[in-house]
Amino acid sequence: MSTNRTEKEQVRVHIRWMIRRDMPEVLQTEQESFEYSWTEEDFLRCLRQRNCIGMVAEQGEKVVGFMIYELHKNKLHILNFAVNPCFRRLGVGSQMVAKLISKLSSHRRTRITLEVRETNLDAQLFFRKQGFRAVRVLRAFYEDSGEDAYLLQYRLADDTGDDFEDSINRIAQYEES
Repeated sequence: MSTNRTEKEQVRVHIRWMIRRDMPEVLQTEQESFEYSWTEEDFLRCLRQRNCIGMVAEQGEKVVGFMIYELHKNKLHILNFAVNPCFRRLGVGSQMVAKLISKLSSHRRTRITLEVRETNLDAQLFFRKQGFRAVRVLRAFYEDSGEDAYLLQYRLADDTGDDFEDSINRIAQYEES
């Protein structure tokens, strides 16, 4: 008995650290993904920082996705993330996010944050599906377009202290009185 599948088959990828040799494929995915894309210099400047890490998703010999993130004292912050357009909606991005979530721990880094353009609905929906929530609107965040961003956050279930929500709750407290 055959079933009609409306969803594409999921693709398994190998996730590893980014190396110099990956740059041409990473840049191609970046340019195909964003109107205001990072240059090779942007990537290199970022990756030279001690707390900045690059990850790629590989399918066979091809790099099909990448993620650049920063290590902070109590969180990980995603700076750049994209999946090659030919490999979208196949589970590649979900596997990369799952790998990042696995790096969280209840006694150290308990959150992942990132900014997403207000107009990037696909990214907003993708990250919501991964368990991220919008915690703040950042007005005129992007210098290239003046566009607003949503600050998205993923929290470990047992993370009780959250400075974002605490600051919002303090404001709400004054509005109610």
